[in-house]
Amino acid sequence: MFSRIKDKFSTKKPNTSSKNNPFLDVPEEAPPAYEPTQRTAPLLNVPQRGASPAPSISSITSAEDRYAFLSTFDTIFVIDDSGSMAGRSWREVREALSTIAPICTSHDPDGIDVYFLNHRSPAVGTGVQAPGGYFQIRDANQVQHLFESVRPCGATPTGSRLHSILKPYVAHLSRRAANVDSTKPVNIIVITDGCPTDDPESIITHHAKKLDQIEAPPHQVGIQFFQVGNELGATKALRELDDDLADQGIRDMVDTATWNSATSEKSNVLTADGILKVVLGAVVRRLDRRPNS
Repeated sequence: MFSRIKDKFSTKKPNTSSKNNPFLDVPEEAPPAYEPTQRTAPLLNVPQRGASPAPSISSITSAEDRYAFLSTFDTIFVIDDSGSMAGRSWREVREALSTIAPICTSHDPDGIDVYFLNHRSPAVGTGVQAPGGYFQIRDANQVQHLFESVRPCGATPTGSRLHSILKPYVAHLSRRAANVDSTKPVNIIVITDGCPTDDPESIITHHAKKLDQIEAPPHQVGIQFFQVGNELGATKALRELDDDLADQGIRDMVDTATWNSATSEKSNVLTADGILKVVLGAVVRRLDRRPNS
């Protein structure tokens, strides 16, 4: 089955035809090299998370604040910085992130964590956090600075990056198997063009089985694939990845959404319902079949 899924993902190959390659619109100048500032430097050494009480699913939204659930989950962004993201897709991700991140940072008291697929920060991580990320970011401007300081290049190791993030967190849960509810759930938002160069399904399946073994709550880990661009084959493969976990008899903790600013009626913003699905779709199954707005 894994080979079937991998066959559906298009292999990344150079293409000299601008007609067939939407990613050739590469910026003339690279973004400036990242230089830590006084605001970002302290983020490299942070206290370990994991002591927050688990949320009640029935109380994570309210009429007054539809994004209230963000305060009960640790939100992790994983940004695809591979070569195929250069140009239009890279700009679309910047638009999407600038819309979603301020909502997350205004609700999550711990801030958000940001990882790139290829780029690594000097951070060593903690007992539940993987190294190479940017932790407890509370300012949307910090997110933009980090994003604009990275140039897309290399492959798309989605599976291995997810493994590096999930491994310490799931290991932490396993050590506290008798009291899993004491560890704050995580919501991992992968923003990508949908074409991994490895096998994320096997990685997700591996960790889903571990979560089942320790009887972690269904909402403990959610993974949201947020596809930018218009590769129909990648869209289909991501949706099948979403559904195949359930077919295997293990927890369905993956959801997918697609947004393409070139075809959106409102190209500069996502609707509130669209953002809600992106952030919460992998956790609350009642939104799993809700169409994007």
